[in-house]
Amino acid sequence: MNAPAAPGSAASGPATRAGRLLRPLAALTAVALPTAFVGVVDPNAPGHYPVCPVLRATGWWCPGCGGLRCVHALTRGDVLAAAHDNLLVTVLAAALAVLWLGWVVRVVRGRPGWRPRWTARRVGVLVVLVLLFGVLRNLPVGAGLAPPGV
Repeated sequence: MNAPAAPGSAASGPATRAGRLLRPLAALTAVALPTAFVGVVDPNAPGHYPVCPVLRATGWWCPGCGGLRCVHALTRGDVLAAAHDNLLVTVLAAALAVLWLGWVVRVVRGRPGWRPRWTARRVGVLVVLVLLFGVLRNLPVGAGLAPPGV
């Protein structure tokens, strides 16, 4: 009697590969649906989205201010406008796209999925970078990082 093929082996075939693609495709869908909504419902038009509570309460731009306009510009393929609206979101979107593509390539090649190692140091560095971006865009020297027209 023949033993069943091991997952990921050549005998398991493309059906297993398609099954392994479910997670990356589910992640893509989870990001693509809200992104498509922001692409259709223009955040530049008043009344579609609420004002940032940090901006409303303090008058300061938080690290996410301009993020919806950035995503809207990215859905239009306008990377320069996206970077002008929120450089941090633009960089993070590019990094996530590269990580997602790497995940898909690993799955297609039958390798285990990559998982980032979230050490306290890496999380700390990320938090400090986001906070520095938030502070810098509110200073005169970082005025170019502030979202336009807010």
